[in-house]
Amino acid sequence: MTTELEVLSALADPTRWELMDRIAVGDGATATTLADGLPVSRQAIVKHLGVLERAGLVTGRRAGREMRYSVRAERLDATARWMAAAARRWDARLAAIKALAESGPGPSDPDPSAPAPSDPGLSDPGLSQPGPSQPGPSGEEGAH
Repeated sequence: MTTELEVLSALADPTRWELMDRIAVGDGATATTLADGLPVSRQAIVKHLGVLERAGLVTGRRAGREMRYSVRAERLDATARWMAAAARRWDARLAAIKALAESGPGPSDPDPSAPAPSDPGLSDPGLSQPGPSQPGPSGEEGAH
């Protein structure tokens, strides 16, 4: 998985998103302080922090018996730049499609208001279906 996709995958979980917000506000937060007010256990918070750390979004440093977590802004910045580049590529593609659609038919394109050409096989009298004035297979007119 690419780095950008790891970041997006890590941030897709609402609990991890909330943890990122809390760590950004209270730099040096511990798992215990982060768990306060969340509907998950401290152990679950530690697992979520591990996912964020593996994605490069937070870093933990030991302070005595506790780990204190900080946001790594450079990984978020890199992912934001990747997303902006992807958006520019899609904007360019969509603009090209729009220009093509608005340009109308080209010189080799058929006129959209012209009637559709008939099947050449059906325009040959020998291949056409018998009509009311043409003899059918039995020789009777109008028989089908």
